[in-house]
Amino acid sequence: MSSEAADIIHDLAVIGGGINGCGIARDAAGRGASVLLLEKGDLAGGTSSASTKLIHGGLRYLEHYEFALVRESLSERERLWEIAPHIIHPMRFVLPWVRGLRPRWLLRLGLFLYDHIGGRRALPPTQSIDLRRHPAGAPLKPGFGRGYVYSDGWVDDARLVILNARDAADRGADIRTRTEVTRLERDEGYWTLHARQPSGEAARFQARVVVNATGPSVLDLLARADQPTDRPMRLVRGSHIVVPRLFDHGFAYFFQLPDGRIFFAIPYERDFTLIGTTDSDHDGALDQVTASAEEVAYLCEGANRYFDRRIAPADVVWSYAGVRPLVDDGSGKPEAATRGYRLELEGEEGEAPMLSVFGGKITTYRHLAAEAMDMLKPLLPVLSGKDWTASLPLPGGDFPMTGLADLLAGLSRDYPFLDPPWIDRIGRAYGTVARHWLGDARRLDDLGIHFGHGLTEAEVHYLIAREWARTAGDILWRRTKLGLRFDAAQTARLSRWLEERS
Repeated sequence: MSSEAADIIHDLAVIGGGINGCGIARDAAGRGASVLLLEKGDLAGGTSSASTKLIHGGLRYLEHYEFALVRESLSERERLWEIAPHIIHPMRFVLPWVRGLRPRWLLRLGLFLYDHIGGRRALPPTQSIDLRRHPAGAPLKPGFGRGYVYSDGWVDDARLVILNARDAADRGADIRTRTEVTRLERDEGYWTLHARQPSGEAARFQARVVVNATGPSVLDLLARADQPTDRPMRLVRGSHIVVPRLFDHGFAYFFQLPDGRIFFAIPYERDFTLIGTTDSDHDGALDQVTASAEEVAYLCEGANRYFDRRIAPADVVWSYAGVRPLVDDGSGKPEAATRGYRLELEGEEGEAPMLSVFGGKITTYRHLAAEAMDMLKPLLPVLSGKDWTASLPLPGGDFPMTGLADLLAGLSRDYPFLDPPWIDRIGRAYGTVARHWLGDARRLDDLGIHFGHGLTEAEVHYLIAREWARTAGDILWRRTKLGLRFDAAQTARLSRWLEERS
């Protein structure tokens, strides 16, 4: 067994490299704790990269009376936009009124509450619109009249995870991907973590406190630590499809269906439309979660109720699914299950504690991390200071929250050899950090091999050195979304290049 790191006792070992784990690692490292984060796959390799890509309060949660959760989520929208204005931006959502579904008075009441309970400051308020005259009505079938436009936010979910990990590492955290924890043991006031490294070699780590942030695998990790697993959990699968662009404007849509469910249609990666999500109880494996044929057909049928241009499963260029680890509150339907979270701290006096995260949503990750720090402070005196993560930007986000256009214009001016769509992607992914790897380049050749669609050797080197990328999938589907554009030959070329340098 490797003795690497076995003689170091970390203050905190976070297991799970999704949004909650990386958010907790960032917060703890910034408060002075020595932090170890272990992730069995790639960062954001599971649920955290399979969201609907929204920073939102959850308008539909109001009808389930989850006012506290909606208020907490709404209060986070502009905080997150402010610390990451490159990967988070405001978006206006169009909600058509449909006769026979939710009545207009209920929609107006919900939107009034949505506007006023979350401390909205910079985002514009709800407006009533006539879809017969509004640009968002043009792609819809005839017959839609009254509608509403409200504000929420869009996020590159996988990059939010990775930037939290990067900031944690910059503050001293040890981030280890592809390192699976196989067993945990309590031993004289600290934890011993047995793990399998990427090489297959065994390793052992030690920590005073363990945070179980493994998402849908939270109960499995408790079992590996010989802890009780009789927790009320509900695993709900959410599936999405991506199709060629269905509309040319910048609005997104919030649609209702006759079965009471809702779904979104969102402009995505310039040339596509993202449609989702479903809510289905999941009882299968967690390693390879995919959208079922029934879910793909359901989303196509839902879109066809509204859009004039029909789509079919054959039009889907990409589908993905993730499993949400929800707190089981006894709701009959999966879409009604709470999106709130619960933090459970266990360990007898004198024993090393474990904090387990149950539930949650991407919008509340920062607040969840701060709450976790409040619970751990009495146990880890090294944790200093107060909640700080809302005031300091994530890497690349050190510019005004309304300054993205200026940042893109500056990149376009200084790197005129990059095509406008490439500039747009690079600026929105890296923000000010883009210049770290673009450097003094004056022509495309200065950035090394061009793998296609603006992905260059310089960027790939950066992703390997600074963002823990190892495979073509890491790069094309989580660090970027260029998997939507790369053909098989381009993907194979990138894979060969990575293998030759591994």
